[in-house]
Amino acid sequence: MRGSFSERNGAGGEAAMRPLEALDWVAGRTGAPRAAPATAPSSTQKGVIARNRVEAATDIVAGHRFEELDVSIDTELATYWCRMRPQGRPSYTPELLRGLSDMQDSLVNLFAGSPERPFDYFVVSSLRPGVFNLGGDLALFSQLIAARDQAGLLAYATACIDVVYANHINYQLPIVTIGLVQGDALGGGFEAALSNDVIIAEKGAKFGFPEVLFNLFPGMGAYSMLSRRVGALVAHRMINDGRIFEAEELHDLGLIQVLAEPGEGEDAVRDFIRRDRRRRNASVAMQQALRRTNPLPYCELHDIVTLWVDAAMQLQDADLRRMQRLLGAQDRRTGNNARTGSSGAGEKSSPETPEENLCAREKQTRAVAG
Repeated sequence: MRGSFSERNGAGGEAAMRPLEALDWVAGRTGAPRAAPATAPSSTQKGVIARNRVEAATDIVAGHRFEELDVSIDTELATYWCRMRPQGRPSYTPELLRGLSDMQDSLVNLFAGSPERPFDYFVVSSLRPGVFNLGGDLALFSQLIAARDQAGLLAYATACIDVVYANHINYQLPIVTIGLVQGDALGGGFEAALSNDVIIAEKGAKFGFPEVLFNLFPGMGAYSMLSRRVGALVAHRMINDGRIFEAEELHDLGLIQVLAEPGEGEDAVRDFIRRDRRRRNASVAMQQALRRTNPLPYCELHDIVTLWVDAAMQLQDADLRRMQRLLGAQDRRTGNNARTGSSGAGEKSSPETPEENLCAREKQTRAVAG
C-alpha cells in the first residue's frame, strides 16, 4: 500500500509543470488551446451515470468469495458492504484476517480495472447478533505464548496491523469508510472500528480495551488512533482503565459520529450516505487532509506491535489464566462451544511444538465451522 493510487496503478498524465507555469496555463496566458466548457448533466443524468458506473462493479463483486465475509454493492448508494461472518468466535482469527486481506486487495484491483469509480462508500459490519468483533484471537495468543513461539505471534500481530492500516488509509482510494457497530467492539474490534473515517453505532453497543485485565495492552493501533482523535492523556486513561464504554459516551467524546436506535443501524448508514453524498468530494478531501495533517505512518504501528509481542512473551501463568477466563466469558457470551486452548499455569502446551499447535488450531476451527 505504498505510493499514490495513480502510481500504484500506472496511471499516465501530462509532464509535470512548475506551479507558476501550471497557473499560467490554467489562466490561458500561454496560448495553450482551451476546451469549450462542457454542458453540466442534469440531476437525472447524474443518477443514470452513477448507476451505470456501479452496476458493472456490482456484477464482479457478486462473484467474489472471501473467508468469513459476505460482500455486496448497493447500486443505488454506490456503497460496498463488507459484513463479517465468523464461523467460530467473533474475533480476528487467521481465517477472518485472510478473508479481510483478500477482500482489501480486491478493492484496489476493482478500482484499477474500472474506467470510472466503481463505488463511493465502504461499510464494514458484522452478521453476528450483538457482536461487532471481540478483538484478538485469545486462544491462539495463549497457545503461541505457551509454545514460546514469538515469531508466530509477531506474524499474527503484523497481519492484524496490515488489515487495520489498509483501512485507515482508505486503501489509497477516493472513498469514505464507515464502521457500523451493532454490538460489542472490544480490543482489536474497537481498533478496527477506529480505523474508519466514520463510526455509526447503535445505542447500547459496548466498546473497550480489556487487555489490561490480563496484564497486556492493545497493540494493534489503539494508542495511535485514539490519541489522534481524543489526545494522548484521554487515550491512555481509556486504555489503562480497562473499562467498558457505552456508545452514548463515545458519541459525547466525538469518537462516534452517528447514534442509531437498536436494530436501525443499517438504516442510519443509508441515511448518512444520502446526506453525505451531496458533498462526497469534500468529505474525501477533508479525510485526506486530516491524515496529512496528523499522519499515522505504518512504521509506528509496526514498532508498537513489536513492543506488544515482547510484552506478551513476558506474561506469566497467572496472566494466561486470566486470559483463559476472559476467553471462557467470550464463549459464554457468544454461545461458542470451541475449546479455549491452553489452560495456563503449570501445564505443558499440547501439542508440544508450535507447528503441531497451529495445526491443532486449524482443525479446531474447522470443527467449529461444522
